[in-house]
Amino acid sequence: MRVTRRQVLAFGAATAAVTLVGIPVSQVLAAAPEMEAKIKEFTGGATPGEGKLTLTAPEIAENGNTVPISVSVDSPMTAEDHVAAVMVLAEGNPSPGVVTFHFTPLSGKAEASTRIRLAKTQNVVAVARMSDGSVTMAASEVKVTIGGCGG
Repeated sequence: MRVTRRQVLAFGAATAAVTLVGIPVSQVLAAAPEMEAKIKEFTGGATPGEGKLTLTAPEIAENGNTVPISVSVDSPMTAEDHVAAVMVLAEGNPSPGVVTFHFTPLSGKAEASTRIRLAKTQNVVAVARMSDGSVTMAASEVKVTIGGCGG
C-alpha cells in the first residue's frame, strides 16, 4: 500500500492537533492508511484514548540516524492492571513500525528507551495497550536536520 505525501501531511497535522488542542484520536486514525492499519492491528480495533502514556523525543534531532526516545505509562503494574505493550511508529519512514516493547507485571514499571532512525522531519507516535484491552496514544513531532534513512 502506497501512502501519498498528502496523507502523511494530513496525519501529521491531525496528530499535532491531538497533541495541541485535543482533537479526538479517531480523526487522526483516518488520515494515513498504513499507519492506521498497524495501529488497528496492535489495538485490536479499539480506539486509542489520551493520557497515561508519555512519549519523550527531542524537538530537533541534528542527525536522524540516532534519535533518542523514551516511553512511559502510568500504571500500577499489578496482575489485574498493567501495560501489556507499547508500539512506537514513525509516520514518515518507509516502514512506519519502529519498535514494540512488551511488559508484564514483573516489569515493575512500564518504561523503555531506545534510539530510532527517522528518515525526515515527522511525527513519532506511541500507542500503549493495557491488560484490560484499553489503549492510549501520544505523539511528538521531531524535526530532523540530517536524514536518517538515506534522506
